[in-house]
Amino acid sequence: MTATPQLGTPRLASPDLLRSVFRRHAAGVAVITARGASGPVGFTATSLTSVSAEPPLISFGIGTGASSWPAIAEAEHVGVHILGEHQSELAGTFARSGADRFGAPTSWREGPEGVPVLDDVLAWLVCRIVGRVPAGDHRIVLAEVVLGDPTGAGRPLLYHQGRFNGLRD
Repeated sequence: MTATPQLGTPRLASPDLLRSVFRRHAAGVAVITARGASGPVGFTATSLTSVSAEPPLISFGIGTGASSWPAIAEAEHVGVHILGEHQSELAGTFARSGADRFGAPTSWREGPEGVPVLDDVLAWLVCRIVGRVPAGDHRIVLAEVVLGDPTGAGRPLLYHQGRFNGLRD
């Protein structure tokens, strides 16, 4: 039998405990975009998940207090962008409250279904929203892939310990 290292003192469930645990979880970084009534909206997400291959479904979480939520709540389609390690500044812009996310230096164009598509990403998808599931102070958005492009060059951007990082060999 292998000895188990001494465990720390367990803490009761709380928002702080959840945040502390997930700071230790490395996650890929994506930006979700949509067309809003007043123009394009978007946010940085580390909750992107592949749900199903047939049909091709993805999911992501968004807080109901987020500035992008009203547009996502009404949108029929979203853009999903996988960021490269060269895009930590872009990830920070889309994560920062009050930032001009689509102003310079962000490079983007209107894509299929009117969805804002970011330039120079590793991959992007346009997805049709098929469900919004209540989950505490968030919604889990389920979306079916309509089309995309997986051909961007580079390595993925990761989020770990409250910072954006690249992969290390």
